[in-house]
Amino acid sequence: MHAIRTFVLALLIAPTPLLAQSPAGQEIVLADFSFTPASLHLKAEQPVTLHFVNRGSGGHNFAAPEFFAAARIDRASAAVVKRGKVELAKGASTDVTLVPARGHYHVHCSHLLHSGLGMTGDISVD
Repeated sequence: MHAIRTFVLALLIAPTPLLAQSPAGQEIVLADFSFTPASLHLKAEQPVTLHFVNRGSGGHNFAAPEFFAAARIDRASAAVVKRGKVELAKGASTDVTLVPARGHYHVHCSHLLHSGLGMTGDISVD
């Protein structure tokens, strides 16, 4: 029994490829009327946490239906992505963890006139 406890403890404290790695992070700022960065470059099949922050004077969203449909979204993040977009009220922030699929995707804010005022971007996944 002591040997089993020692083995389990060693697995928990030793850096090992058996343990899941934390996903890389990427902050995306939504403002009046832009995304920063406007172009995201991600690695296919590499987990990433997208940290969305709304610094605009009102609500904004990050609409990328094809990107979100192709990605494998973490179960805890699935409720944040609705109909292919992430909605943020003024001053709000949220995280979405996912594994992106290879491709090139368009992003925009679907609020009235926001994309026409420059709130557009793209995502490249290599």
